[in-house]
Amino acid sequence: MNSKWQKKPKQSSNEFAGTIDYVYLTLVGTERCSDRTLLDKSFFDRFARGSVMSFDVSVKETLGHIVLVKFEKKKLLFNDQWYCRNINVTSPSGDCFDFPCYRWIGNEKEVVLQEGMARLPQDDQTSLLKEHRRSELQSRQQLFRWKEWRPGFPMSIDANSGTDLYLDIKFDVAKTVDFDLNYLKAIENLGLNKLISLFQSSWMDIADFGKIFLNIKNPVSEYVMQNWNEDFMFGYQFLNGCNPVMISKCMNLPDKFAVTQEMVQGSLDRGLTLQKELKAGNIYIADYAILEGVQANATDPNTQQYLAAPFCLLYKNSQNEIIPIAIQLSRQSTAGEGNTVFLPNDNQYDWMLAKMWVKSSDFNVHQLVTHLLRTHLISEVFAIAMYRQLAAVHPVYKLLIPHVHFTIAINTAARENLICESGLFDKANSTGGTAIVEVVQKAMKTLTYKSLCFPEAMKARGVEDLPNYYYRDDGMMVWEAMKSFVSDVVKIYYGSDETVQEDKEIQAFVKDVCFGMKNCPKNCEFPDSLKTREQLVEFLTVVIFTASAQHAAVNFGQYDWFAWVPNSPSTMRKPPPTQKGQVDMKYIMESLPDRGRSCWHLGAVWALSRFQDNELFLGEYPDMYFTEQPVMEAIENFRKKLAEVTNIIKSRNKNLKVPYCYLSPDQIPNSVAI
Repeated sequence: MNSKWQKKPKQSSNEFAGTIDYVYLTLVGTERCSDRTLLDKSFFDRFARGSVMSFDVSVKETLGHIVLVKFEKKKLLFNDQWYCRNINVTSPSGDCFDFPCYRWIGNEKEVVLQEGMARLPQDDQTSLLKEHRRSELQSRQQLFRWKEWRPGFPMSIDANSGTDLYLDIKFDVAKTVDFDLNYLKAIENLGLNKLISLFQSSWMDIADFGKIFLNIKNPVSEYVMQNWNEDFMFGYQFLNGCNPVMISKCMNLPDKFAVTQEMVQGSLDRGLTLQKELKAGNIYIADYAILEGVQANATDPNTQQYLAAPFCLLYKNSQNEIIPIAIQLSRQSTAGEGNTVFLPNDNQYDWMLAKMWVKSSDFNVHQLVTHLLRTHLISEVFAIAMYRQLAAVHPVYKLLIPHVHFTIAINTAARENLICESGLFDKANSTGGTAIVEVVQKAMKTLTYKSLCFPEAMKARGVEDLPNYYYRDDGMMVWEAMKSFVSDVVKIYYGSDETVQEDKEIQAFVKDVCFGMKNCPKNCEFPDSLKTREQLVEFLTVVIFTASAQHAAVNFGQYDWFAWVPNSPSTMRKPPPTQKGQVDMKYIMESLPDRGRSCWHLGAVWALSRFQDNELFLGEYPDMYFTEQPVMEAIENFRKKLAEVTNIIKSRNKNLKVPYCYLSPDQIPNSVAI
């Protein structure tokens, strides 16, 4: 028997080219096992980074079909961790057996790999394979334990810091995330060192914010800086900005919204009444009710910070632009002074500040709900459930593993340094402090499974026919390409709906996801079982789309849309106005983030918007978890469809003043990893 090992290049600068560990190998066949073989130490002395080495294992009798490879790594003086990509075994008759590994080999006493062909649990007929599968999952369930980090949150990994994580899900050395270091590096790169020292001081005027824009060479950010106060730009961001999920069709005005026909008739350019425009489907709304009653960040005794829960009424005019026509910053139970409705024909400072308040609310909801909860935390639930319930040979494990890469690690780092008590989130955002927990808890109470299904989400908000909504258009193309790919893979392994029902691991997986989302409402629709292949395809498409496309859409545009601070203030330092004609530019500047908070804000969105070194984008799967030809063909077809989508988006963007690229497949990383 001849075996080949492939070692992955480590990222560490202090890597040892060889190892002084002893490694024993055993081949397990359908008829018998080989003897436990000690690999020649000279083999590992020559085992340099990225190398592929071959060696022979002598056997006295035929082993049969090789189904398992066992190897033991014995520590001599110190433990040298190394990464094994795969093991290939060639029998004397020329039969080849592939054993994908893609694991760090560290402290395990024994590593057992199953032959690479994907199998459902009901496909394992021998007691040997059934026991291996059971033992593997039992071991993983001890490593991947659930924990409720904060009451009302999705469940997360039971780890207090990154050092507590299982070796295989930790960051590579080169990707270790230090939020403090990354933010400070961002501030240095942007030339903000001197300004951040002036932490409490206000900017002089709007143009003064340009001092932190000097090192920016970004066409989108510059366009935002030039046009941020225009109503068309304000409305455009609800469609294609960094938080394109807030806009909904409005058929009936909310009870607490005091807007009237007389107030907005000057903005309705078709000559129709407000009621007729509502009925015609031309009125939309952004409602920030989730912020009502939330206590603003009180972690800095020297700076009072404020939150509002505004209504923003939007109008699709005859030029197919989305423009704001009414803003209310409070929601008293009855109409009155507290429910002042600000309008485009008010004086320039009233209307400017009202829009700033909406954008500040939008920014904070984006950070905690759209981004943190609905991509990061949900993807972690999917990842933990996958590790706990799906064996490595399960086809769904092989399908999902590229899309959970580093997700648990990045979220653990965030809980350790970013959203924890006195974390970095507190430095610049009005939803810092206790508001973090309060907002996420409120968002969980309305979160549903169907809201993660992209077509259903568009339908629920009534935005199927909104013009120039590139987030929707591109998202639908990516969703359909992804769903088609998932369907192709599911059909290879599941011949019928009954096969889905009989798959104990997939049923345990969705049930564990349901447990991870246990703080959602009872009617959240997260399934606790799957009956059909169609249901399985939708569920897996949700998992992959959330981790890849949805995260890309709401993360990588942060610098583009949030860098110009007046366009998206991370906090407000004066209370929202309750009357018209009471504010001037001085009040506005005293409301906006001070110099220090502006610098922290800019450093944060710069760091979060960058792709990582060696980023893998949608459809790029260099690790060959699948070995079967039908799946390889499905992957290739997926890549072709993604390339078609990319070309459609590039062609459209040539004619746009502001290109929309966030859902172009060549710019969608596979997983939530930043």
